[in-house]
Amino acid sequence: MQTQTSDVGIGGMTCAACVGRVERALAKVPGVASCAVNLATESAHVSWAPGQDATAALPLIKRAIRDAGYEPRASEQVWADDPQPWQGFLPIALGLALSLPLTLPMLASWVGSDFMLSPAVQFALATPVQFILGARFYLGAWAALRSGSANMDVLVALGTSSAWLLSLWLWWLSGQAGHASHSPHLYFEGAAVVITLVRLGKWLEERIKRQTTAAIRALHRLRPQQAHLEDPLDPAGERDLPVDELRVGDVLRVRAGEAIPADGVVVQGRSSVDEAMLTGEPLPVPKAEGDALTGGSLNGEGLLRMRVQAVGAESLLSRIIARVVQAQAEKAPIQRLVDRVSEVFVPVVLVVAVFTLLAWRWWGLPWEQALVHAVSVLVIACPCAMGLATPTALVAGTGLAAKRGILIRDAQVLELAHHLDVVVFDKTGTLTLGSPIVRASWFPPGVDEQSVSQAWSLALGLQSASDHPLAKAVVSHAQGLGLSAAMFDAVEVLPGRGVRGQVGDAAYELSRLNAFEGLELSAAQSFVNEQAAMGATLSALVQTLPGAPRVLLLMAFTDQLKPQAVTVVQSLLARGLQVLIMSGDQAPSVHHIAKQLNLPESACHFGMSPEGKANLMAELRARGQHVAFVGDGINDAPALAAADVGMAMANAQGGSDVVMSTAGMTLLRGDLTLIPQALSISSLTLHKIRQNLFWAFAYNVAGIPLAALGVLSPMVAGAAMALSSVSVMLNSASLRRARVNV
Repeated sequence: MQTQTSDVGIGGMTCAACVGRVERALAKVPGVASCAVNLATESAHVSWAPGQDATAALPLIKRAIRDAGYEPRASEQVWADDPQPWQGFLPIALGLALSLPLTLPMLASWVGSDFMLSPAVQFALATPVQFILGARFYLGAWAALRSGSANMDVLVALGTSSAWLLSLWLWWLSGQAGHASHSPHLYFEGAAVVITLVRLGKWLEERIKRQTTAAIRALHRLRPQQAHLEDPLDPAGERDLPVDELRVGDVLRVRAGEAIPADGVVVQGRSSVDEAMLTGEPLPVPKAEGDALTGGSLNGEGLLRMRVQAVGAESLLSRIIARVVQAQAEKAPIQRLVDRVSEVFVPVVLVVAVFTLLAWRWWGLPWEQALVHAVSVLVIACPCAMGLATPTALVAGTGLAAKRGILIRDAQVLELAHHLDVVVFDKTGTLTLGSPIVRASWFPPGVDEQSVSQAWSLALGLQSASDHPLAKAVVSHAQGLGLSAAMFDAVEVLPGRGVRGQVGDAAYELSRLNAFEGLELSAAQSFVNEQAAMGATLSALVQTLPGAPRVLLLMAFTDQLKPQAVTVVQSLLARGLQVLIMSGDQAPSVHHIAKQLNLPESACHFGMSPEGKANLMAELRARGQHVAFVGDGINDAPALAAADVGMAMANAQGGSDVVMSTAGMTLLRGDLTLIPQALSISSLTLHKIRQNLFWAFAYNVAGIPLAALGVLSPMVAGAAMALSSVSVMLNSASLRRARVNV
């Protein structure tokens, strides 16, 4: 019996502790065999025990999620939403506006002023921050405590609440003592600033996390919505049908310029299909009867009839989406270190605070004074610096990278980039420019210069109106020779083949060389063999009428290696890294590129499908190697997600949304020198994060004992807590001035 699975969206998760809490809750649901909660996609994948009715038990899953303190929702909503960059920032802005005035007395004291806000003003400013902006910490702490665990929400809620209540108590005591005109030292500002800064850090983390679902949304947008289903009962012979309702065996019509609705096979017609989303190669692929078609690829100039062979989850595009989701689910961002430590840190701090209270009371101090020492422990232990350690370094590091044209989206790459063993390059559009040129040409022996010019003029006239990549290469080459286009009486596009034109009684055809049958090529055989060995695409200009077909011109098209490719590859080799090439192209073309880069043929992997590329990443990682993959096409999305470090290289059209949102790094220019720069920046950023975490914990390790011993008052504890946050932020800011090695 096949195992049933269910996917459920989950709203409100913020950290690894949330993931663990939801997984524990779901594991207790009767009938659940296993479950995996994905923080990146905010969803849970549940596998049911044999015989369990998933449909009937799904409400139990949703109830368990809600009882754990989170919001169940439809899994499709994860990628149906389109989050904005500043989504959720308004409460943070309000908190900053209210907290800033509370810090003015502290700033004034630094310049020798005794300026002080009245207790009523402090109360009015801090209270909305405490109970409106800080509401999420109370809710998170309650959910954590209810499930028998503790996280940073518990410390934030307890520490800030203690500071706020203590301030209220001291304010009341000063009024009772008859000193209402004298403002006592209160701790409203500490509570408000802690909540605001931690919320800011959380917002930065959530903004980074939300971007992980962009890859899935972009992949889903590739799916066509409608298909033209052949229907003999319909007067038009066809009817439009949603793609989701297609079944295996349906016969569809795909018009010129339309996306292929599903995976299938051509049953009638000829055309060229743009499969760049699958192969990364810029040249459309000729399609005729019996050839396979893939959903999401783009039909060219001809009408095709196709039979559906795979729909839904079985389609290639769906499998690509599933691979991206699976690879992202395996990643554990470095921020989770803080949450794991907090599971032990928070209970320890609570125990120390209670012990401090009871010990000082046993020592003979009044309850009020003992409480002050206990609050000092909670205040200095408030994990503001820990909450800011990672996001502030990420902001500084990504800012430094962005100035150089590098976007760092996935924090996981920061941990792995400086441990790399292998760098794998996609060929087309990454190592090469991604647009073919005429590399070589051949003319029949004995032709004069005028015949050469005439042949190029004929080719220019046939291709001048076409958007085909090879046609653009012909036009560019002929115009570079200063030639004008020959005029034709009629021009006909030959789907999946080339183009034909007529001038008076003469007819000419410019098509792929292998499309012609019976051409006399003995004089050109050495040229054909030489270019084919280098992976070139060959086309022929043939005069078909009058008389027997006669070759006027042979053209060899090839992609160009990027100017920096050799230098960058040698630089990576000098760092001790292994460099591989991976491509959907054929062996001769890949070997030719490797030879130019001084790489052995053993470094080449050719004829690779999207799944094949991802499988190679998995094989390399299974050997214990840390792998980076550099690619630029939709076909590279699974490999980018499966690699330890995925680098999306922007192509001539500005890059693909899918690869840019799947990869941990995006290189905004096609400049290969950005790769070693990206590795250096990643290492520098990770170093800063580790420094920040060290100092954040060091403040607590040193400060908590001092606070428990009564050496630090709540005011000094609050200042030390603030200083820890300032030091973390300044340390992160210094990253912007770091020297980046190329």
